Amino acid sequence: MTTTSATSAPVSLYGFLTPKPGHADELRRLLLDLVEPSRGHDGSLQYHLHEQEDGRFFLYEVWRSQEDLDRHNATPLLRAFMSDAPEHMEGAPEAYFGAVISPYPGGAA
Repeated sequence: MTTTSATSAPVSLYGFLTPKPGHADELRRLLLDLVEPSRGHDGSLQYHLHEQEDGRFFLYEVWRSQEDLDRHNATPLLRAFMSDAPEHMEGAPEAYFGAVISPYPGGAA
């Protein structure tokens, strides 16, 4: 991903993670362990974890800028998650990324 300046529009990252059979509790724990620390990272505007009826987890993040998201992704917290999570996931995450193009509440952009 290309880093942009901190004055760019907010960026979002969202997607689904499917647990392997018998691994939902552990994947849930790993994901929940990300929420509060990630919300405290500089540039975090939103960070939400949802559990779908079909058992998948949906993660939704909004960051002030690509630079902030890049910094978050380089933290030991995220690197440890990326190392541990595949053992508990069915395949790769279904992930999407994009710039927030609607006006952002509070003028975060």
